[in-house]
Parts: sequence; C-alpha cells; structure tokens
Amino acid sequence: MAYDRNNNTRERDSEFEERVIHIARVSKTVKGGKNMRFAALVVVGDKNGRVGMGIGKSAEVPEAIRKGVEEAKKNIVSINRKSGTIPHATLGEFGAAKIVMKPAAGGTGIIAGGPVRSVCELAGITDIRTKSIGSNNPINMVNATLAGLTGLKSIEEIAELRGKTVDEIK
Repeated sequence: MAYDRNNNTRERDSEFEERVIHIARVSKTVKGGKNMRFAALVVVGDKNGRVGMGIGKSAEVPEAIRKGVEEAKKNIVSINRKSGTIPHATLGEFGAAKIVMKPAAGGTGIIAGGPVRSVCELAGITDIRTKSIGSNNPINMVNATLAGLTGLKSIEEIAELRGKTVDEIK
C-alpha cells in the first residue's frame, strides 16, 4: 500500500491500479456541533478497457480511500477501444457536467484535464482529445466521462444493429 507522491496511485496485490482523484472534508451539523468526515473519490482500472469509480466516507482519510476502492471495484464497467483510442466521438453527460470526447491519431496522447485524464489512463486509452463543458465538480466529471465511455459502440456492434456487414459500413 505504498503511495507514489506524483500521481497518488496505490498498488495492491490485485489486477487493478487505484488512483485517488479527490479528497474532500465534509461535515454534518448535528445537535452537539459538526461531525467532520472525509470523502475520497477513487477510480480503479486495469488499463485494458475496464474501469470503475467509487466514493468512500470515513473519519480518517486512509479508511475513506479503502472504502472508495471497494466501491469502485463493485462498479467496474467495460469500454470499447480501438487501437489505443475510442472508436468514435461521444458526449458524456452527468448533472451539469458534459465531457466531449474525440478519437485522436496515435502519438497524440491524452489531451484531458484532471479527473477525465485519470479515468482515460486507467481505462487504457492512450490517445484521446477531450473538452469539459459546464460543471467542474470532480464527481460529476468522472461520472460524465464514464457515461460517455460506456456508450461507445464498436463497428461490429453497429453493423449488427443495422443488419449489415462491417464492410458495408466502412
């Protein structure tokens, strides 16, 4: 359970890489005052098309991160990729956050900011262009990114939906 100071990545004895996106101090006002807790937004992925996000809350940061990792592993989704990028442009929406994602040529890298970059890296996407529109709340941005990535369809799936062959679509 060692931290890498540069990108907040933790590696355990599992197939998934974990990344802490955001830690927030949250409070609940009760009769006796305020109860302070920490909420950790965590994304896990295998860099091979599977990625998930989770939020953990606890009185201590390490416990919140652990709970977030457990939650993220329960919420793993598979995404379609095409040679390191995405098969087509897509728009992910969640709440007031919108993330526009476009495929990019090999060698472009990940052109994305903050939470979107982490999700793309852990999903195994190496070349993509993105633009965040609207809310910059990290939770909404991660959810919007995942919504866009899960909506991606491969050319084989599109051909099957249309009742055509792959060659007819190309």
